[in-house]
Amino acid sequence: MIFCSLYSGSSGNSMFIASERAKILIDAGLPGKKIDAALKEINENPNDINGIFITHEHSDHVKGVGVLSRKYDIPIYANADTWSAMESSIGKIKEHNIKIIDKRSITQIEDMNIKAFNIPHDAVSPMGYTVTDGIKSVSVATDFGTFTKEIYDNIKESEVILLESNHDVNMLKFGPYPYPLKRRILSEIGHLSNEDCGNAIVELVKCGLNKQVILGHLSNTNNQPDLAYHTVINVLNENGIKLKEDITLTMANRHNPSSYIKI
Repeated sequence: MIFCSLYSGSSGNSMFIASERAKILIDAGLPGKKIDAALKEINENPNDINGIFITHEHSDHVKGVGVLSRKYDIPIYANADTWSAMESSIGKIKEHNIKIIDKRSITQIEDMNIKAFNIPHDAVSPMGYTVTDGIKSVSVATDFGTFTKEIYDNIKESEVILLESNHDVNMLKFGPYPYPLKRRILSEIGHLSNEDCGNAIVELVKCGLNKQVILGHLSNTNNQPDLAYHTVINVLNENGIKLKEDITLTMANRHNPSSYIKI
């Protein structure tokens, strides 16, 4: 299995995952040209993408999906509610590329199984995904305000996990956002803070050591990479978890492809 975060942040998100016989994207939340460029940067051909799986309809997750589907004839997978919410913003899609999947479903593409699970976010029907080739697993879990048991159960056995570390609570509280937006982000259907991300990782480590956790979906306004990283490390240290020995922790780049992880 191969995992690469092409972009991860409040300005756009897209993840590349590959098995021996299949290649997919999770989300395409930047212009098609940017995702094209990112795939070429990691020496992947957009023509080889077997499908794009959508987490939810917000523009930072779907902005480029229509362009990519039309240009490369790529199927788009999303649940029925998400399809209804995003279809007006992604343009006309060929009928054979409209793939409606059930919530909590498993979709098989070649040797890859893509399992959807529910996440609490202020979208119509948001989902996370765990992708496996039957031997190794990768999970993508961002855009949720609460680390629920359902998320935990679906990602706990994955070797690689992209996990949201969206904001520093103080930066958000004293930052420029209007009060209603601050309340939305801090709510149970908003976004996960750095400290809550650290606490989630503590729970995940109890299921097994040597996981690779990538901190993702950092806010441009209410977070900084160093702050997110050190806040999470402090939580891990307080719980006796040793970096590099018990867990590998890296950051997903907001604006460029991150490290190409092979498991």
